[in-house]
Amino acid sequence: MNAQPGLRERKKQRTRETIARAAHELFAERGYHATTLPDIAEAADVSTRTIFAYFPSKEDILFSDFPFMKDALAQALAERPEGEDALETVRQFILSLHGAEKSELDEQMRLCIENDETLRSHLRARLAQLEELIAPAIAKDLDAAPNDIRPQVVAASLTAAFNVLSERGGDANKKSKSAADMAAAIDPVITFLRGGLEALKAPRTTRRR
Repeated sequence: MNAQPGLRERKKQRTRETIARAAHELFAERGYHATTLPDIAEAADVSTRTIFAYFPSKEDILFSDFPFMKDALAQALAERPEGEDALETVRQFILSLHGAEKSELDEQMRLCIENDETLRSHLRARLAQLEELIAPAIAKDLDAAPNDIRPQVVAASLTAAFNVLSERGGDANKKSKSAADMAAAIDPVITFLRGGLEALKAPRTTRRR
């Protein structure tokens, strides 16, 4: 079976990447709020209507990598090795994202978001969407029902680790040190939540009178 995308799909992907890169370069040069959709269309050599065929809004262009990250996390959780809990899978996923090579434009986009409170709030809202992936995986670890509130609470807490990643993206020139700093920041969160999960798994043997 040929799993490679067809010509049409490859052309669509190239157009999407062209639009995103043109927009990101303009965001870096002019600022997010000062850049208009017609500006992006002109830089990408497409029509504004074409942009809407790929991105519902300018904000979706700014966060163009998020859907791919979300899909990659879903795959990592679905394919995690036997015996590996969801917390460890998410930890490894965060560190792998952070360890990936970043371009100068990536760093500029990180700073663009980091220096704007509105964009930071929009990023937090997107990261909160990851709870819908993490909660069912934690429910599986607990052998709990999908609507059990315990996995949902833990998943909501775990998205704080993703906020650490977004706010401490690191310096590309200090990659090794930054990776260590990221692990040092995330590991206490993982340890804390894992302890809470163990407590949730443990049966109650006494009842308060």
